[in-house]
Amino acid sequence: MSRTYRLPGLAVTDHEFTVPLDHADPAGASIQVFAREVSDPARADERLPWLLFLQGGPGGKSPRPLNATSGWLARALRTHRVLLLDQRGTGRSTPVTARSAERFPDARGLAGHLALFRADSIVADAELIRHQLCGDEPWETLGQSYGGFITLTYLSQAPEGLRACYITGGLPGLEATADDVYAATYPRVREKVTAFYARHPSHRDLVRRIADLLDRRTVRLPDGDRLTVRRLRTLGLMLGMGDGAERLHWLLDEALGADGDLSATFLQQVTHLTGLVDNPLFAVLQEACFAQGGKPTDWAAARAIADRPEFAEDADPLLFTGEMFYPWMYEEIAGMRPFLDAAQLLAERADWPALYSPARLAANQVPVAAAVYHDDMYVPTELSLPTARSVGALRAWVTNEWEHDGVTASGEGVLSRLMDMAAGRA
Repeated sequence: MSRTYRLPGLAVTDHEFTVPLDHADPAGASIQVFAREVSDPARADERLPWLLFLQGGPGGKSPRPLNATSGWLARALRTHRVLLLDQRGTGRSTPVTARSAERFPDARGLAGHLALFRADSIVADAELIRHQLCGDEPWETLGQSYGGFITLTYLSQAPEGLRACYITGGLPGLEATADDVYAATYPRVREKVTAFYARHPSHRDLVRRIADLLDRRTVRLPDGDRLTVRRLRTLGLMLGMGDGAERLHWLLDEALGADGDLSATFLQQVTHLTGLVDNPLFAVLQEACFAQGGKPTDWAAARAIADRPEFAEDADPLLFTGEMFYPWMYEEIAGMRPFLDAAQLLAERADWPALYSPARLAANQVPVAAAVYHDDMYVPTELSLPTARSVGALRAWVTNEWEHDGVTASGEGVLSRLMDMAAGRA
């Protein structure tokens, strides 16, 4: 099914595809996957190469374009037809939500369902879609963050579908476990928080004052959840983005009202930022993205923080946390409660299928250009660089000019450079 319309500077076609829920059982249950095709209206009828955009996450739906006047999309549309894919379970692709989770009769059934939403299934969806839109013609991909993880799974499973790949802040360690990831990211989060307090010294005392208030009495968010100190600390997730420190600063700037209590504005924003209503898969599948090697993830982030006294809730300064998810979230956050028992089963699972083929990646011949952000808070450089060296035909650009959102924050800059690199022009 498809529908065509116009937005400012964009010719848009919405596509809906029916794909197997489990690609190992194509005759079984199916789901819908949505993708939005965008092109320059002046070139809408031309035969242009396709660029598939793979969003970050897991659990991130594709961006909703407003216009084509700037940014990576403007650069892409000069030469390509772009496909914005809502990865399975997100956006308009049979979304996984608290409501849909509640329909499962037991946790084991829900856990089995959720296990089908990793990168290997997304790649299989993409290949079915590619054949329907492009026939046997390969396409190019732009993988942001987790989209880079998906790209390496794509190169491992179906490189014949790819003509060139661009990766921004998304080179995973091919053999890295969740424990390896958090061993690298907790120190990086500490550095980001320390830098934030150095830039805004008054916030060190303000955050402690808020935490003490939350310890003294019960504070409810607009959705009824209790705001705890540990939930407050998850606001540190934004510090890995280029404007994250400023966004957190302005959020805290209005935290206290004239009466010294937490303001309604602050509580409403915290609800939105920490409620995980729109993307529960971000939490549910975070550690499952790193599950490999025949061992369970076993709540790796929670085990890692317990060994770091500087992250204790009574430490001074009080440190925020980053892209880490914990068992308590499934009890304290309303939108995550239906996933509690299933998340525990996923944390205990050891027989995850491999997502990457090191041998196939070493022999890769598809041109790959990857931006590695030196100070990345989410995807550690120390895990990305060995991968860059072990994937054939991959050229890496290591930079500290941008944070994790460089492909967006740089306008056309990052994508233009990666395209030049892949084409041998840079």
